[in-house]
Amino acid sequence: MLLVLMIFNLSLPIDSFAQQSDEDLIRKLEEDERVAILRGDTLQLSRLMSKKIVVQNPENAIVGFPKIMDRIKNGKINYSLFERRIDNIAVINNIGVVMGLETLIPQGDTQNSGKMVKRRFTNIWTQETDGWKLTARQATIISIEP
Repeated sequence: MLLVLMIFNLSLPIDSFAQQSDEDLIRKLEEDERVAILRGDTLQLSRLMSKKIVVQNPENAIVGFPKIMDRIKNGKINYSLFERRIDNIAVINNIGVVMGLETLIPQGDTQNSGKMVKRRFTNIWTQETDGWKLTARQATIISIEP
């Protein structure tokens, strides 16, 4: 019995460390994705996103990888400012769930161009053969300021 308890206690820090590492990695990937969106870097986004990604965007449309890339290339996703505050990251069964607040200023030929937009978001990251990939996303506009 004592041996079982010792093994159990020794395994706790390892699990915590592994989860913390996953959380740190997902936090870094979130930042990489944010910067790639801000720069319109479709090559970097194609590395970060699953080809099977599904997004419920703030315009109430459900889009996949080809449509996302098309919208970026055609200037429909184009921001002069894009900040993200992460409120929570949970790693559950090899799924990373990220929730927070985004503040952005669309520019050019985009909806709400020149206005400050705040939205709540949820990003879902999953482990694929070549690492963590952004697999699902939902964003809801909570305020638009002139």
